[in-house]
Amino acid sequence: MKQCWAETAEQRPTFDEIFNQFKTFNKGKKTNIIDSMLRMLEQYSSNLEDLIRERTEELEIEKQKTEKLLTQMLPPSVAESLKKGCTVEPEGFDLVTLYFSDIVGFTTISAMSEPIEVVDLLNDLYTLFDAIIGSHDVYKHKEIK
Repeated sequence: MKQCWAETAEQRPTFDEIFNQFKTFNKGKKTNIIDSMLRMLEQYSSNLEDLIRERTEELEIEKQKTEKLLTQMLPPSVAESLKKGCTVEPEGFDLVTLYFSDIVGFTTISAMSEPIEVVDLLNDLYTLFDAIIGSHDVYKHKEIK
């Protein structure tokens, strides 16, 4: 097809050459050029539909990741309002407690431990914290430095 658009006529294929190329596309069957072009357009359309389906699936996966991140960073009511496109009014609270944690000797502990042991320690510790605050009416905000 690209040869058909060549600048000089000598570089362009003749109708006989085009016809012979279509024969090879059709594996020797006798069909006319219009049928061949329609078949090629159908194949292109099918490939395009597959590509669109694949990209839509990828988009859905990224959307789920974004929503998961949003719900991890914000209170559920705020995350839901933002997903719906609503504005979120600031709230005031009469009583607030901030908890900052530090593991004394963490550098030493982690230096003397295998990486998986450090991960297990942190996972166990913060799972315990989550269980404690889960029994109270609190919102946990994680700040990672």
